Amino acid sequence: MAAETLNIEVCYASDAVQFLRALRVPVGTTIEQAIAISGVLQEAPEIDLAVMQVGVYARKKTLDTVLREHDRVEIYRPLIADPKNARRRRKAAA
Repeated sequence: MAAETLNIEVCYASDAVQFLRALRVPVGTTIEQAIAISGVLQEAPEIDLAVMQVGVYARKKTLDTVLREHDRVEIYRPLIADPKNARRRRKAAA
């Protein structure tokens, strides 16, 4: 029975929502399916998978990526500020 399912996590964080859910999903489940099963889209309706990037352990992946045991699916928000520009501003202010 253990070989037929995977233990995974789905996570998302924003200013208003911190979501982390552990799930058991069937072998062959994709990132998109795991996100749908997790319920994160109901808790954070601002998520738009057509625009937002996803990944597994900080490595960008596509929605059709098949998950493996202990994967953590992450939904990434768009950057508000360019990190390079932010560093330049901090350096100039110092």
